Amino acid sequence: MNFLAVFIGGGLGSVLRYAISSLFPHQISNFPLATFITNLAASILLGLLIKYGINTKTEGPLFLLAATGFCGGFSTFSTFSLENIKLIQDGFIGIAILNAVLSIVVCGAAIYFILGKS
Repeated sequence: MNFLAVFIGGGLGSVLRYAISSLFPHQISNFPLATFITNLAASILLGLLIKYGINTKTEGPLFLLAATGFCGGFSTFSTFSLENIKLIQDGFIGIAILNAVLSIVVCGAAIYFILGKS
């Protein structure tokens, strides 16, 4: 049952990621906005799900569908990495650095503040 929950959640997350990429097909000043928005949204959702899971001690199929499946399928480290390599290859080194720093700091900060500073 747990594998099925992760499978379904991953599929739903991947489809939503594709939809967001379709809404933002062009990068703004070469910045990969769709990937940044997707990863930030996934980080916020995962932080909320983890906070809920920790507070209630539930990690059943619904939690696995949402946290492991959906957030895992929705967020995308591989696309983030590829886009950064393309930016570097195209000579946009500053934007690649900005993307890497913003993605790590903002997504990490989102989870940090959701879970609390403890």
